Amino acid sequence: MTLLKRRSFLQLAAAALPSSLFAKTLQSPPATQPQPAVPVLSGGDRYDFKRVLPNGTTTFKVSSKDCRGDFFAMEHHHTTKGGPPRHLHHVEDEWFYVLEGEYFVEVGGKLHHLKAGDSVLGPRGVPHAFAFVGEGSGRFLITYAPAGRMEEFFDTRDRAGGRTTYVNDAEKMRAYGMELIGPPLAIT
Repeated sequence: MTLLKRRSFLQLAAAALPSSLFAKTLQSPPATQPQPAVPVLSGGDRYDFKRVLPNGTTTFKVSSKDCRGDFFAMEHHHTTKGGPPRHLHHVEDEWFYVLEGEYFVEVGGKLHHLKAGDSVLGPRGVPHAFAFVGEGSGRFLITYAPAGRMEEFFDTRDRAGGRTTYVNDAEKMRAYGMELIGPPLAIT
């Protein structure tokens, strides 16, 4: 093909592509701007709020408001064994990273025994559950990408007076884009 014919072909092909393919790259940034960087000190919560788990505490480390909803991170500090019921997320991928202690994390029916430095991904749409199983205490970083409504789910629960049990309410979970699948992991 000669250079002129090739150039004409490429121009014609580019013109035939829908403009919507290029629209996203040409859009201006969203109207909402991310929050300014805020350091969260060890043991601290992004909003300086005390958040209670049935078997420990949790702290927000990165708010979804800090990054336009692309990401949310929280740290659990467990002092007794246990964890939430099996569930899945329709929107978010959930990543589990063990900072200290021992955990079982079940993803898609496969059980993983994780220790400090280990991690596993719970992809959206795949049932999963976790439980602290170590002696003493444990710390566990959990992230969601995109953030979806996970921060809102936990914050609403926490500001309603904390909780003494994990959420085991299918309707409430469904309202935030999750499905309750089954009981928590059995701890022996």
